[in-house]
Amino acid sequence: MEQLKQAIQTKGTVLANEVLKVDSFLNHQIDPKLAVAIGKEFVERFKSETITKVLTIESSGIAPGLTAALELDVSLIFARKKKSLTMNDDVYTASVYSYTKNETNEVTVSKAFLEGDDHVLIIDDFLANGEAALGLAKVTEQSGATVAGIGIVIEKSFQNGHKKLTEAGYRVESLARIQSLKDEKVTFVEEAKVTN
Repeated sequence: MEQLKQAIQTKGTVLANEVLKVDSFLNHQIDPKLAVAIGKEFVERFKSETITKVLTIESSGIAPGLTAALELDVSLIFARKKKSLTMNDDVYTASVYSYTKNETNEVTVSKAFLEGDDHVLIIDDFLANGEAALGLAKVTEQSGATVAGIGIVIEKSFQNGHKKLTEAGYRVESLARIQSLKDEKVTFVEEAKVTN
């Protein structure tokens, strides 16, 4: 997705060989026009699938998840990282380890929002090691629902998340696939293929 790649190149900051900061347009401050374009792109990529719900994880997945849900005219559910006082024990849960934050969260989704006949599109902002997406897939499957696919805004292809998800049988669509963040430079997968 060229518009997203442009934003990564011009507004993203490489902090280390494995860390890309995109908080100026994706996961702290949101570029609304880009968010809408991201939602439309996910819908286009998954148009052959029947989707009844979009599922993401708080908080960075909410903006792309919402725009995809809006385009699909379905509900957006976001898994909570901390169980609120208003949430009872009637929930689906999964443990999700975050390498960026070096912590494990027990994510929860109310059983009232996922049903066995749902077809769920999972959306997340980043794919590195696949832990968040696998956790959301586990939550979906606990309900008896079907994972229709996994949409990722930015994939760090040099990490093993994509391989983990596809080996587990999930369809993964990433809008921007990063081959490398070496020397503070973003190299996309397609560029790497051309230069090799």
